[in-house]
Amino acid sequence: MPGGVAGDLVHLAEAFGLGEILEAVFLPAGMMNRNWRLETPHGTFALKQITDVPVEHARRSLGVQQALAAAGLPVCAPRRTTTGQAVAETGGRAYCLLPWAGGEHRAGTDLAAGEVFDLGALVGRVHHALAAPAAGLDPAADGLRVKARTPQDALAEADRFLAIIAGRTTPDAFDAAADAALRGRKKLIITHAGQRPESAIARGPAGWTHGDLQPLNLLWDNGVITAVLDWDRLRIRPYGEEVVRTARVQFATGDGWDLERVAAFTTGYRSVVPISAAQVADAVERQWWACMTEFWQLHWHYDKGDHGPDHLWAPGERLLHWWSQRREQVRSAFTESR
Repeated sequence: MPGGVAGDLVHLAEAFGLGEILEAVFLPAGMMNRNWRLETPHGTFALKQITDVPVEHARRSLGVQQALAAAGLPVCAPRRTTTGQAVAETGGRAYCLLPWAGGEHRAGTDLAAGEVFDLGALVGRVHHALAAPAAGLDPAADGLRVKARTPQDALAEADRFLAIIAGRTTPDAFDAAADAALRGRKKLIITHAGQRPESAIARGPAGWTHGDLQPLNLLWDNGVITAVLDWDRLRIRPYGEEVVRTARVQFATGDGWDLERVAAFTTGYRSVVPISAAQVADAVERQWWACMTEFWQLHWHYDKGDHGPDHLWAPGERLLHWWSQRREQVRSAFTESR
């Protein structure tokens, strides 16, 4: 364990009542928090150092996880400290401990049609459970406002990154690729400037959502989801936003989307949550515009100096261009039952 974290193990073992920690293995997957697999006399656990969200937010999410697990969903309930806390703090660092979940990460494009449908239905069940009183979350208000960036702001941001790249003394391959992509993005924004969502109010139901249902946050075993992981992005959103974003991160093929799987996933979700085709279509267009006007990977690379998401930039650009050429086809995949 890097830095002073190794010295925290003794305190954590005592705080969580683990006895002797027999082995601690760092898990390199993931870009946000740091995670380890712990072997102890009381079983195998996943230890997470909380670095990506405020500790109070982590406590809230861990409480929700406990409620969802009690409701029978495939969610890991946190192990409490000997004083009943979900988070242990030591050495200026905060940690939570979860039982080790069996299963494997699978790409969405490797899932069978029935598994894709089941994934959609599970997302719907999660939304229902998060809205239930047992989850302990404040109910979402009607008429959720969703900010849609203006073309002018997006173009200014693209120019800001182009200026950063132009000012680099020794530009590298990422700089060159980003420069070309940004110029292409500017043309795309100008072409579609009149397509910005007109209303600030998203159509359809809204509520608490997971926020990051990507393959690394799901575990599968024999065709069944055994665990939904990493609840740090828990917050209120339009349900349609989570549906579209999940399809985007699950069913991308490298250049576009597997639209058959998109349709099966959305059909599974709509078998649980009553959301109309028009409401889903609204979410599709809002997500397309958000992709058109966001540059989050470049924020990480140039503003934060963190290159973890670099590999997501180029595929995201290819998907955006593919999507922009097939908007009606994409909307149909999301709105027509299969």
